[in-house]
Amino acid sequence: MINQGHILIINPGSISTKLAIYNYDIANNRLDMVDETLMGHSGLDGGIVEQLDIRYEDVDHFLTSAQVDIQIIMARGAPLRPLDGGTYQVNELMLDDLRTGKYSRHASNLAALIGARIGNKFDIPIYITDPTTTDEFEDVARISGVPGISRKSRSHALNIKASLRKLCLRLDKDYDESSWVVCHMGGGISVAAVRNGRIIDVNDALLGMGPFSPERAGALPTSGILDLAFETNPDRHSIEELLSKESGLKGYLGTTDLQKVEARIEAGDTEAQLIYQAMVYQISKEIAAMASVHKFQMDGILLTGGMANSVSLCDSISERVQALTEIFVEPGENEMEALAQAAFRILSGVESVKKYSQG
Repeated sequence: MINQGHILIINPGSISTKLAIYNYDIANNRLDMVDETLMGHSGLDGGIVEQLDIRYEDVDHFLTSAQVDIQIIMARGAPLRPLDGGTYQVNELMLDDLRTGKYSRHASNLAALIGARIGNKFDIPIYITDPTTTDEFEDVARISGVPGISRKSRSHALNIKASLRKLCLRLDKDYDESSWVVCHMGGGISVAAVRNGRIIDVNDALLGMGPFSPERAGALPTSGILDLAFETNPDRHSIEELLSKESGLKGYLGTTDLQKVEARIEAGDTEAQLIYQAMVYQISKEIAAMASVHKFQMDGILLTGGMANSVSLCDSISERVQALTEIFVEPGENEMEALAQAAFRILSGVESVKKYSQG
């Protein structure tokens, strides 16, 4: 690899694609963003893979207009088979799993598919790092209580690990030799027990576990799920949509915007106050549960994600769990920076690249 150059970051959303170019300088240990854009697309009809041509052409145009040489491409990691955390070079097996939607039909599937086209055109290597299906569970964490049903590791692994690395650097602690509870709070909420850089336990942040979030249901009474499935008789897709996109704050209060909820509380809305405090209550319970994974011996609790920008939310959680250990806050999603930092680690030789293979 060249010791100085540029990194392209690709992070697709449902109707847009976020792109960034970072400049890296290994000799001087520098990594700086030089360009970032949120690119809207027209004509995004059909399924995820059907959007590939339009998104690729827009990204290619952006890259041409930027007039920089790219040495490495980092794509947001889509849901794949369960993987150890770390950085993986994109290969044909991974691309085939993404094209066919073997594990998910999510907009992030397009990141590596777009990157592969760019990489093939300009002969640039492409990687992903810490996808949502990062799975580093200890065996005991997989047991659900029902034979045939295993607990799944689906979390905001990219931001959990990147924010914790940043905190450890600031505190002069060894990321690979420390124990933490990290709570990522965004559209979904992941509360993870992280030991020596590995997520050894975490609630399923998509369906069925942990606290409710701005749009997700979290853990539910089993009898309620059975009533929903058998008495109202919706199809599976409708239930999944309800539990992953129409529940939580949105289900109770009609909005996923935490600032609007806090404004309603300021204005004296008692229902908003109750639901807000219930979310704080559930987040705090999950933090304490993950602290027990460490036998309550840990270096700290980290609050991160977009909702960690709310001082009120962080203070409310801290009030409940401060007796456990010291609490730190690193607000924001930080996905683009996290991908750039991963590229810098492999360019610097600090981290080895892994191979994506059959499970």
